[in-house]
Amino acid sequence: MARRTFDITIPNLRGTRALVTGASDGMGVIIARRLAAAGAEVVIPVRNRAKGDAAVAGIRSAVPHAEISVRDLDLSSLESVEALGATLLGEGDPIHLLINNAGVMTPPSRQTTADGFELQFGTNHLGHFALVGHLLPLLREGRARVTSQVSVAARSGRINWDDLNSERAYDGMKAYSQSKIAFGLFGLELDRRSEAGGWGITSNLSHPGVAPTNLLAARPEIGRGGDTPQVRVIRWLSARGILAGTPETAGHSALMAATDPSAKRGVLYGPSGLGNTSGAPAEQRMYAPLRSGDDAARLWQVSQQLTRVALPAV
Repeated sequence: MARRTFDITIPNLRGTRALVTGASDGMGVIIARRLAAAGAEVVIPVRNRAKGDAAVAGIRSAVPHAEISVRDLDLSSLESVEALGATLLGEGDPIHLLINNAGVMTPPSRQTTADGFELQFGTNHLGHFALVGHLLPLLREGRARVTSQVSVAARSGRINWDDLNSERAYDGMKAYSQSKIAFGLFGLELDRRSEAGGWGITSNLSHPGVAPTNLLAARPEIGRGGDTPQVRVIRWLSARGILAGTPETAGHSALMAATDPSAKRGVLYGPSGLGNTSGAPAEQRMYAPLRSGDDAARLWQVSQQLTRVALPAV
């Protein structure tokens, strides 16, 4: 089957500073490359400095004029998140675009972050919550657009308020879904609070659909020694243009949400094809688990308590 090709247009981003988490490989490095090609100064905070340096070298090879640099960040460590915040605050440059793209998916067994949180909840949601909190002055100064990458896994499931860290029972997929629901609720609450408080930040959500990224590939650091059966199926479908995108197209929704002048605040962007698994990016109906303002406000308060990062009250 021939794949239907499409692309998006990214406006001139000269004079903007963009921060992209999870940009050392896969979809993230493609997002960073596209931003750099559009003229943005791109910062990629990474856990593995060698992978980050290799990503920067690859981007500079493809985009000779790229203005891109690496910082250190482990989203599973609140100390590391705070350290990056201090570094960037010390640099003093406003941030105009923040794409919260990094994530971890379905470790075979329950694992915890450096601070004792279930790894997916702690990395995908709490790490990014703390990052935004520490960077808030720079985001406000840059009147930033913040785009948070959720997942089709956030279409169903719920927040287990009585067991946020999966201590009583661990199911990798349920924990992943919860982390992405929490992350989506945070992104929407960030926009509501910014609008109410006059912070000047706009926040929206994106999801990549289904594509052969590294989320389900071999990840020895989380106990996954080989590729999952799911990623092998996704690669097969992607190669044939069936119900799956590519790492290149998977980043289009985040790029549209973050850079398109007409992109709206407080909405979700994702692939528009069958089942929203692939295709050109477009605005989508908000997932049901993300529609509760009460849940979003409750999660905001819980996240402040867990991370000990306080954001301004509105």
